[in-house]
Parts: sequence; structure tokens; C-alpha cells
Amino acid sequence: MVPNQRFPHLPAVLIALGVLCLLVGSYLGLFVAPPEHYMGDVQRIMYVHVPTAWNAMLAMTFAFSAAIVFLFTSDWKWDARMEAGIEVGVLLAFLLCCQGAIWAKPAWGVWWDWDPRLTTTAVLLLGFAGILALRRFIDDPVKRGTWSAVATIIAYVDVPIVYFSVRWWNSLHQLQSSPATVSSQFHLPLRLNAFGVLFLMTGFIMLRARLASRRLATELAPPPQELAGELA
Repeated sequence: MVPNQRFPHLPAVLIALGVLCLLVGSYLGLFVAPPEHYMGDVQRIMYVHVPTAWNAMLAMTFAFSAAIVFLFTSDWKWDARMEAGIEVGVLLAFLLCCQGAIWAKPAWGVWWDWDPRLTTTAVLLLGFAGILALRRFIDDPVKRGTWSAVATIIAYVDVPIVYFSVRWWNSLHQLQSSPATVSSQFHLPLRLNAFGVLFLMTGFIMLRARLASRRLATELAPPPQELAGELA
């Protein structure tokens, strides 16, 4: 397996675009957009919290799709992409939980509550983090790829549960935010930061998939004695 080196500079370009969008979007959200009518300045964390939530679920959806493709094709590039998607998804889900706690303290008076949205998100984070731990403990790449792909498909069941939890159960958490549900003066910083996190997520997944591909190329290479026998 040889890592795909097409567009070698694309991840760096995407990461640079993501940082630029986040800088501009965060500046507009912190210093230009007005405070929200009811929550005041506390609402400004929405400009990073909501994009993080969107892209965490998007990264895990990418990992879920890669797992299905890998199981049907046994193409190792999809195992590498699955691993990358899981790692970036876990990072974003962890940041999401931290941001949620920061928002919950002034909004609800507590850092944590066993609210349906918070609980299902924590389960999602632990589930995908457990898959990363599983991959660490399995040396055989075939077993590791197959077992973690199946585990990813199972863990992904929690993603729609997280999304619909505020509609299915009584929840302290508000309904999903989007440009259609917030005031027009909040649109630009929210969209810029959403694209910023999206570009960062995509760039990091591409870089991490390349690293995983190189490791797999080493693991799947024939042992040196077999190569010596073929040459003889």
C-alpha cells in the first residue's frame, strides 16, 4: 500500500483557510456582532460551540462512511481515512463538551447536568474514544481494521440520537442552532467559523490519513526474509 500523494499541499492550504476564517469570524462575533437580547455576551460562545458540534458529527459521519466502504472493499486507504475521521471527531467532541460546560455554567448555574443532549454527547465521545483504544491494542491490521469498522458503525448509532435528543426528550438544551434560527446580525460570524472549523477538520483528516497510510504500508509489507527468498 503506497500513500496517495496527490495534492500534497492541499491540507496545509485548508488549514490556513480554516485559521483565517476562524480569526475573522471570531473577531466579528466578539467585537462586531451585538450581544444576544436574553443571554448577553455569554451567547458569543455560540460562534465556536455550534460549528464544533456540526463538524464533530460530520467527522464521525465521514468515519462511519469510511468504515462501510472498507468492509465492502477491503481497500486499506479507507481504513486510514476511518482512523483519521475518528481521531478528529473525538477531538472535536471533546472540545464540544468543554465548550458546553463553559456555556452551561452561566446559563444553567452548573458545569454539568445529566441532560439528554449532554449525556448522549458524552456517550458518543467515550464510544469513539474506545474505538481508538481498540485500534491501539490490536496489532494485526486485518483484525484491527475489521473490528474497528464494525465498532464504528455501532457507535455511530448515537449520532442521530445526539441530534434529535432535544426533540425526543425534555431537555435544558435549546433546539439546534442554524443561520435560519438566529438573528441576521449573527449569520456572518457563525458561517465564517463553521467554514473555518470545516476547513480545519478536512485538513487534519487528510494529514492524519496520510500518517495512517504510511503505517499501514509498513505493516502490510512482506517480511524481509520473504523478499530475500523471492530475489534468490
